[in-house]
Formats: sequence, C-alpha cells, structure tokens
Amino acid sequence: MTTRPARRFDQVDVFSPDLLGGNPLAVVHDADGLDDEVLRRFAAWTNLSETAFLLRPTDPRADYRVRILTPDEEFDFAGHPTLGSAQAWLAAGGTPRRDGVVVQECGIGLVEVRTDGERLSFTAPPLLREEPLGPALRERLLRGLHLDGDRLVAGAHLDNGPGWVVVRVPDAATVLALDPDPAELAGLSVGVVGNHPAGHGCAVEVRAFSVSRDGRTLVEDPVTGSLNAAVGQWLGDLPDRYVAAQGARLGRRGRVHVVREGGQVHVGGAARVVVSGQVRL
Repeated sequence: MTTRPARRFDQVDVFSPDLLGGNPLAVVHDADGLDDEVLRRFAAWTNLSETAFLLRPTDPRADYRVRILTPDEEFDFAGHPTLGSAQAWLAAGGTPRRDGVVVQECGIGLVEVRTDGERLSFTAPPLLREEPLGPALRERLLRGLHLDGDRLVAGAHLDNGPGWVVVRVPDAATVLALDPDPAELAGLSVGVVGNHPAGHGCAVEVRAFSVSRDGRTLVEDPVTGSLNAAVGQWLGDLPDRYVAAQGARLGRRGRVHVVREGGQVHVGGAARVVVSGQVRL
C-alpha cells in the first residue's frame, strides 16, 4: 500500500456567532502537487457546499492561493470559503505580509481579508455582471417561488464569481415562507432578500437556492458570502452598515455584517475552526 503524505485538514464554521450555527467549510492545507482529479473527488467526498485547497501563491503580493471546489464544479470566488480559508490559514500559523490584512489569491485575482478580533471581512470583488431580468425569466421565478407578480419588487442577474439570479420581495416574512418548486428553477442559483421591520436587529433576511439542471434537486445554502456581497452592491437603499440574517429555515443562525466604505463593500462574520486533524491524499 502506498503511503500518502499527511496534510493538515480543518473544518471551519463561518458566518455565525453561535458554534455550529453557520456554514461549514472543509480546508486542505499544503495542497500543492495534488492533481485536479484528486481535488474533485475529495470535494465530492466531503459533500459540503465547498472545499478549499490552500496552495503557495503565484502572485508575490498574496499570502496564499486558494482553489474552491463544490461537489460538482470549481468557483473562481466564493464568500464563506474566503473567510474560512483565511481563518484556517491563520490558525495554522500563517503570518500576513501586511498587519491586519490577509491577501488571498483566487480565480478572480487578489481578495483582501481584514482581521478584527473574532470577525473577518473580505472586500467584495467588483460585479462581473449586473443586468435586469428578462420578462420570461421573471415569470419563471414567479412560478418557481410561488409569488404573485406584485411580490417580486426587483430582480437582477448578479455575478461576482458565482452567478446569481437575485430577487427582492416585500419583507423578511415572505423570504422565510418560500417553498420553491425546483422544476421551475432548474439550473438556476437564486437568491432572495427581504427587509426586516425596524428594530429587528437585522436589516434583511436572505435565502439562497441552487437547483440541478434536471430540476430534481434543490439545495439551500446555510449562509452565503458571495450572494450577500452582491446584494450589498446592488441594493443602494440599505444602510451603509447592516446585518443580514440567513439560515433560519435550516436551523442555522447566520449573521453577515455588510459595510459600505470608500466605494467598496466589505462582507464579514465570525469564523472558527471546529475540527482539525490530518488527511492523506
């Protein structure tokens, strides 16, 4: 039997103040030398929404490089893997080149992650696409989300690595009540956002759905950094500092802190290593 080298492995809980209340991320350290097929197979085996593989950077300005894989595909960027990777890298003894800022290299280029106590925040990358919904897709979304026409307040294609179809509904109660029809939403990644009433503590409620191309499988993501980044860039009527809630329907307590500052959007939350050990690949 071939002896494979042991690599550090972490599982990180991201975007919740509560232990096990966020979105889990698998992280494999020192992944240089692993071929693409091994990465794909391991990401499918973990069966988490994403698995991150940390590698030596190719850009001298970066502290590390990350590849982000789902069980089915690779992303150039994703939010909770960005914060989770940075936390795992720091917990393993990583020292940033710049005090208080971790610079991550990924498929879209360099992403800065600020460190502020237990909370990390990334600078949202520019939107690669921001376009209104066409009439046919709007009708499809109304059917798929079981909404009357006046309940879809606004909608857009928003792409910052992962591509989202995002709709705004009148309120958080509508978001929480959704029971989507996967057959109508086949092949789409759909984000939904609605405002909480004043005094709630969170400005908006967010849900994220990904539907297989055959329309048979719908997966709801517990807490989604890329979607919240896109929403923060899209909805200019939200406060410059607000908290988004996500994951309630899944029994999670996601809290995403969004800050607009100097023309940029910063997306943050708690991240903690829950499992640490070794993996042999």
